[in-house]
Amino acid sequence: MTTTVKVKFRPSTVKDRPGSIVYLVTHRRTVRQITTEYKIFPEEWVSRQSKVIPFYKERAGIIRVVEQRLAWDIKRLDSIIMELCNNGNQFAADDVVRKFQEMAAEHTFFGFMNEVICQLKRLGKVRTAEAYISTLHSLMRFRNDEDVMLNEISSDLMKEYEAFLKSSGVAMNTVSFYNRILRAVYNRAVEKGLMTQRYPFKHVYTGIDKTIKRAVTLKAIKRIKELDLSLKPSLDIARDLFLFSFYTRGMSFIDMAYLKGTDLHDGVLSYRRRKTGQQMLIRWEKCMQEILNKYPANATGYLLPIIKTPDKERVQYRNMQRFVNNKLKEISAMAGLQVNLTMYVTRHSWASIAKSQHIPLSVISEGMGHDSENTTQIYLTSLDNSMIDKANEMILKKL
Repeated sequence: MTTTVKVKFRPSTVKDRPGSIVYLVTHRRTVRQITTEYKIFPEEWVSRQSKVIPFYKERAGIIRVVEQRLAWDIKRLDSIIMELCNNGNQFAADDVVRKFQEMAAEHTFFGFMNEVICQLKRLGKVRTAEAYISTLHSLMRFRNDEDVMLNEISSDLMKEYEAFLKSSGVAMNTVSFYNRILRAVYNRAVEKGLMTQRYPFKHVYTGIDKTIKRAVTLKAIKRIKELDLSLKPSLDIARDLFLFSFYTRGMSFIDMAYLKGTDLHDGVLSYRRRKTGQQMLIRWEKCMQEILNKYPANATGYLLPIIKTPDKERVQYRNMQRFVNNKLKEISAMAGLQVNLTMYVTRHSWASIAKSQHIPLSVISEGMGHDSENTTQIYLTSLDNSMIDKANEMILKKL
């Protein structure tokens, strides 16, 4: 007799609360229900197709995870039913439910990594969560969306994954980036006692490869600054944000986006790097103020014209970053530069130009807010901030 599994949605009895997804296992006219932990709203369920959809943009990531987990659960239920049928013995719907619950007690790598991602989001570590999501999607492509149990993560599997990345043309630093994140997830599972440590990442690349230098000369910066973009406002704002980053010692775009008007006082711009949490102090220069004067203040209280409305700030920041980087390609062509100009170029350029001006490496490192262990590998002593301001002033005077 055919055993069937149906996916259903059970709305909450409380208004505006999410309901639950359940599985109905039917065998010999006996129906048993498995209630899952997946919570969704009625608008996120398509009953005709028994599937979830990302109705709310802010929950798109959650729905994607639920969709993956549903597919995995159904696959497991089908395999359980097939195994019971092939045994040739009589079984009941309760047997299917029992075996499914036993398997559910085991942890899959995709499932565990999704739990880690959700925890990172709850802790407000959005950028780290995004890096983990990117890594998970890469691993899922390698596995053709087929999950793997935690105890099946082996050295051979990781070597195959690395070979897959290399054959796909992925740069070695990206290979290392993915491997280090997967290793962190694996080690977290070991710490929780979910499996024993078997060191599956021992034979894959987790180092840092030398990258192509992404820097332009002071002469190139001057050419960008001197372009007449008065009739091209979209290019003009991209150029202004590029120059502002350079003026502020290669400030990252996310730090620029979240600068507040209150961060500027007594001629000093003060902020904390989002990447490291390090406090940065930059003397406010005339060229910085000239850029600020071009753009009226908005209701958000942010210093620069990146986040312009008080809602969906992160979406605005990321959209603006893509917009600016696209416009910088046009600016690069107009300036006759043979480089792929992006906002990240400012950071490399400031360091390269500072070095050419014989500014001590320790001053450059401190001025850029580098982490002594992971970035500059130089043990820095605390420097008088005026030395860094003088270094920046020296560079800006050359423009």
